[in-house]
Amino acid sequence: MTEDRKEIETPRAEAVEAAVESAAPAPAPAAPAKAAPTRRYAQPPRLCYFCVERVSIDYKNVDLLRRFVNDRARIKPRRQTGTCAKHQRRLSVAIKRARHLGLLPFTAEHVRKYGWGGP
Repeated sequence: MTEDRKEIETPRAEAVEAAVESAAPAPAPAAPAKAAPTRRYAQPPRLCYFCVERVSIDYKNVDLLRRFVNDRARIKPRRQTGTCAKHQRRLSVAIKRARHLGLLPFTAEHVRKYGWGGP
């Protein structure tokens, strides 16, 4: 009986690696690289108005403060006005002081006139 049996051959390491590599799925072809979208216009560098003009921020200068408040009486963010962080902090304090003294409104005109209209 032992003679009838064939010896079981163990596969060699090279053969196993070749079989694994051939069975592995082929890597997907690389997608073409997308080019960065070109801008239609060059954005000018934002410079802080207060740094450039050497203007001091004062709560009594209402005409200047109105430029930094939108139509809903909210303080505009730095990314819209271009002010630096130091002057944005001072600007917000000056606007809040002017509001408390009644020089600037807390809310938009239509809210004061007709009410909020909420539930």
